[in-house]
Amino acid sequence: MCQTKQTRLAAAAIFIAVVLGVQGAEKEKSDTTLSLGEVTVTAVRPQTEVIPAQKLSGKDLERLNSNSVADALRYFSGVQVKDYGGVGGIKTVNIRSMGTNHTGVVYDGIELGNAQNGQIDLGQFSLDNVEAISLYNGQKSDILQPARDFGSAGSIYIRTKTPRFNNGETFHARAGVRFGSFDLLNPSALLELRLSDHVNASLSAEWINSSGKYKFRYRRVNPAGELAYDTTAVRQNGDINATRIECNLNGTLEAGEWHLKVYNYNSERGVPGAIVNNVWRRGERIWDNNSFAQGSYTSTFGNFTTLNNLKYSFYRTHYVNNDDKQIKVDNLYRQRELYFSTANELMVRRWWRLSASYDFMWNTLDADMYGFARPDRTTNLISLATALNFARVKAQGSILGTFIHDRLRGQQAPPDRHVFTPAVYASFQPARSRDFLLRAFFKKSFRMPTFNDLYYADMGNSKLNPEKVTQYNFGAIYTHTSSTSFIAEGRLSADAYYNRVSDKIVAYPKGQQFRWTMLNLGLVDIRGVDVSGLVTVRPARELFLTLRAQYTFQRAIDVTNPADNYYRDQIPYIPRHSGSAVVNATWRQWNLNYSFIYVGERYNQQENIRYNYTQPWYTSDISVSRDINIGKVGLRVLLEVNNLLSQDYDVILNYPMPKRNWRTTITVNI
Repeated sequence: MCQTKQTRLAAAAIFIAVVLGVQGAEKEKSDTTLSLGEVTVTAVRPQTEVIPAQKLSGKDLERLNSNSVADALRYFSGVQVKDYGGVGGIKTVNIRSMGTNHTGVVYDGIELGNAQNGQIDLGQFSLDNVEAISLYNGQKSDILQPARDFGSAGSIYIRTKTPRFNNGETFHARAGVRFGSFDLLNPSALLELRLSDHVNASLSAEWINSSGKYKFRYRRVNPAGELAYDTTAVRQNGDINATRIECNLNGTLEAGEWHLKVYNYNSERGVPGAIVNNVWRRGERIWDNNSFAQGSYTSTFGNFTTLNNLKYSFYRTHYVNNDDKQIKVDNLYRQRELYFSTANELMVRRWWRLSASYDFMWNTLDADMYGFARPDRTTNLISLATALNFARVKAQGSILGTFIHDRLRGQQAPPDRHVFTPAVYASFQPARSRDFLLRAFFKKSFRMPTFNDLYYADMGNSKLNPEKVTQYNFGAIYTHTSSTSFIAEGRLSADAYYNRVSDKIVAYPKGQQFRWTMLNLGLVDIRGVDVSGLVTVRPARELFLTLRAQYTFQRAIDVTNPADNYYRDQIPYIPRHSGSAVVNATWRQWNLNYSFIYVGERYNQQENIRYNYTQPWYTSDISVSRDINIGKVGLRVLLEVNNLLSQDYDVILNYPMPKRNWRTTITVNI
């Protein structure tokens, strides 16, 4: 569909939504009430949770000023989001300073893969069709899971919306449009169909278009403290034109369920490069066409449960660099993945369960470059796990075996890898407190260097060692809920952790954002504390106030060699102090949300010297929304103002972020 036709459709959607909004304002009833059930609890009850988890779901996701999954993850403790600016800028997530590649991203039960660089760009995943986001330090509290899920040092689980129908309902429909700063136009639609009593389907589609142009202040001070630059410019080459289409088919059986999913993301976007040496415009562009099809089947026979997954992925990336001062580049990359998993669980006793899982994964990467190695990797994973559940004590233990074999064309492949990584988790509930829980875990994990790490001629390093991580965590959580008291909900959690990373691989931008310089830092010592809290009060019958806050302290230092100038220095881009706070007020069908994010001082290189110092940054965002019901039609209007105080800041040095900007979203539900 051409851009003109898309613009007309979006304009029509806006007109319909505005007309419905006027009618809703006329028909609104003054006796509308809001029940406590519409306030989403963001933490699982401690009686069922062994591993520390953070969750956002339902109304909480709608209230946050977030456009993508990466934006929402900023509100989790222990998380660093690397954002290169703009609507289409790359966004990756790092959990507890262990690196993006140690973070598993699971989309509707099956982990997303990227053997080329090991990084999942979470900016590609919109929140429009997401029902819940969960973050686990270690692994999920469920031994019935694919072997691959036991291998990550931290995991992000994304669950999309599942159709739910009341008696007599056969379909649901939703249409929305978001527009705002940077020439943003973002229409989306969702259709849910009830095909039978046991089968339903959904189709979700979205288009996003933006010029990505925004003003920023460029101010730099030299090491002597003298002002070198201070000017205002417009960000260039940050445009994006992308579509997302997702189709789901779900079914229930007498003793199980099955799910099928087909997904496609297609985009053309500029790569907003670094602002250095008075260079304001870059010639880098990327075309992504990411597709995958996956299916899962779960069934229970008495005390035995089986979970089986199958997935095929094809990622096509076209990268062009037309910068006059750099070597011209025009490369095409094709990445394929075939994945199969079977996980099986046996309930030996009501308090004792056993599981065994096997995963097979095949990855290959091809490029149109002369002499490209064309790596081919086969991975076999086998896991064994057990879980003990008593009234006050819960424990889980697992061991994962990883077997990796690489093949190359015209080059000698690295030796095969055979690694076993154990994990132990436990929680304890004191006798006199049903709301207080102590928890701890120990885990080892392993990750093979990616194809980019090893084999790219101008950036790879075939001598890289695999990373090995050891994690220790001890924490406590207290929760309280009540349907009658002034404090409707309260939660406070704290975790202290120690991570040790051997042969840590770090990627630095190398002139062009799409390419990286890879190196082993050797040994990294990470110590930190995560604290988070939530309280919801009800000062009046229809008024709810919620405060959510989190704070993270991290000391992540390089302890490889005492002779290095950067020995015991904080590793790049890891702040010692960071945190966020969200205040939400809900009254009848009105909702007001304010969020604050703070990231402390960091260093952009290995040496913690003044020249490499990166100043702290913070932002304030605010939004207000109004829900209107017209019979079976629901209308929601949302207005957001981001970076309310128009702060000048960089998440990554020389990649300036937008100043004050706004978005408006109109959504119609049928």
